Amino acid sequence: MAERVGYSQQRQQDSGGPLTTVDLIERLSRFDGPPEQFLVNLLAVQCHVSGASSGSILRLGAEGRAEVLALYPPLRGGQTVPSWLAQAVELTGSVAAGATTAVRPVHGPEDLYGQPAEHHLVMVPLRAAQGVRGISVFVVQTQDGRELSAACERIELTTSLLSLYEMRLTLQQRQVDLRRLRMAMETLSAVNEHERFAGAAMAFCNEAASRWESEHVSLGFLKGRYVYLKAMSHTEKFNRKMKLVQDLESAMEECLDQDVEVVYPADAQATYVSRAAREMSLQHGSTSVLSLPLRKGGSPLAVVTLERPADRPFRTEEIEPLRLACELCTAHLANLYEQDRWAGARLASAGRKGLSKLVGPTHTWVKATVLAALAAVLLLTLGRGDYTADGTFLIEPIQQQMIQARFDGHLSAVEVEPGDVVRKGDVLARLDTDDLQARMAEKRAEYQSYLTQVEQADAEGRSKTYERQVADSEARRVAAQIDVLNYQIDKATLTAPMDGTVISGDLKRQIGSSVQTGQQLFEIAPLHELRATLSIPEDQIADVREGRTGELATALYPGRRIGFSVERVIPVAEVSQGNNVFKVRVALKDLDLSGRHNWLRPGMEGVGKVTLGRRPFAFLWSRRLVNWVRMKLWW
Repeated sequence: MAERVGYSQQRQQDSGGPLTTVDLIERLSRFDGPPEQFLVNLLAVQCHVSGASSGSILRLGAEGRAEVLALYPPLRGGQTVPSWLAQAVELTGSVAAGATTAVRPVHGPEDLYGQPAEHHLVMVPLRAAQGVRGISVFVVQTQDGRELSAACERIELTTSLLSLYEMRLTLQQRQVDLRRLRMAMETLSAVNEHERFAGAAMAFCNEAASRWESEHVSLGFLKGRYVYLKAMSHTEKFNRKMKLVQDLESAMEECLDQDVEVVYPADAQATYVSRAAREMSLQHGSTSVLSLPLRKGGSPLAVVTLERPADRPFRTEEIEPLRLACELCTAHLANLYEQDRWAGARLASAGRKGLSKLVGPTHTWVKATVLAALAAVLLLTLGRGDYTADGTFLIEPIQQQMIQARFDGHLSAVEVEPGDVVRKGDVLARLDTDDLQARMAEKRAEYQSYLTQVEQADAEGRSKTYERQVADSEARRVAAQIDVLNYQIDKATLTAPMDGTVISGDLKRQIGSSVQTGQQLFEIAPLHELRATLSIPEDQIADVREGRTGELATALYPGRRIGFSVERVIPVAEVSQGNNVFKVRVALKDLDLSGRHNWLRPGMEGVGKVTLGRRPFAFLWSRRLVNWVRMKLWW
């Protein structure tokens, strides 16, 4: 309207006569056109009432840059930007900072130096709550200061028309919002009147068809992976085998899969797929189709589809109140849909929802923690492990012979050392017999002396005399001593009483040292028969029985296991390293001392485990703690 003639000239042509300033302002205050046209008309009126030849409205950007919103008179094709506008753009920053009306002279290219300017820029700030938001600029041609001041006042007064227009736009928008809200609330009211799903769904479809002037409004709910049609406006019964129903459900599934509003015909900039909506429109009469997803808890669960003639496509201002009505009615429709199904379907739906929450992507750490705790409980209660009684052991021979000194003496020779294999009768060591031989010679001489006295008394016929009896008694005493000396000399040579191996008796460094009667010198044992003695703690000995099996592992070869079976539990406790233990004697199984077990020797130590059966992991890991608590609580 303002591209060819001014706003005042246009109004004069419309009325057939000149218009007063009051008429122009009144008509402009009732203007309800678009903002860009209002700004041009506002400039035209302001130029008319102030006598300005040109005008412009500039908006201040975020970085202080000026943007031209309106220009009067508008530029024609090929016309350059006037110089006064460029000068005004340069001055916007200082005027906005001052926030007061500014008047600046404008010198033309033909003005002489020092001559007063005939044109002036009147720059009026457009204020808002956050500060200056723009500048109104006008070119006033005058050299009279009073005329210039009057023009400034008229411009400032008419600037308030912009605020009035904005308030009117805001009021209109609020009225539109209230109208949309009323439509949505009336639709919700119609739906809430019904307590069964079928009635509520039909009321929703009929109300939507009436208020949005649609030929058909259909409602479908998601069941499994597909959408099933549940209600159609003004239609009580329908067959799902109908082509219309199948195409309608396909369009609903298309909307639900994308979780967006699908409109056909679609805009050229639309990014959604509307193939199923287009097929339905072409197959069943050229219609405009609108499908909206109904969401509950952020997840789509239903779709409403509206159809009306193709010459009346759905506009954005119509879709917004429909979207609000859908959001308000979804909760009630969803609850009725769940309640009206039979108990089995409700139970299956609840189980499906619970399972989806359980395996869904939300609350990952909580689910991981619960699963870990559940797995731990199952492992502790259902998982079972080997329950064993652990203890140290010592390898011992089954038979062993101690070689002791038979009399006090000194070692004169040692023939063996630990580890030597000996046969029965082999010499082990010898004791010094020099003193015994000397005493033997002395005792034999003494014996011969007494024996001579006895023979002399018998020859003289004094066989019954006291002297002969004393001599005979002394002879027998000395003979007994000689027997003892013979025994000691005979036992001075220590021999092996059995075939075996010397397992103790490293005496070669003690040759010449004295020995005492009964002192242990050597220990010989056959190594083809070995056994072990375990030391089991007292808190596990009650579970150890004869016949139990287990394995040994020596400290020398921990990877080589030797099986055993319990022969005897010695029922007497011993103290070992400050703890009470019981000795358990075990027989080694499949022992091959000449082959794979040739490394095994008496005296070796290690760890042995007696298998006591299988128990739950909870028992295995908490046994000691439970026993300790029971002892403390006397339970």
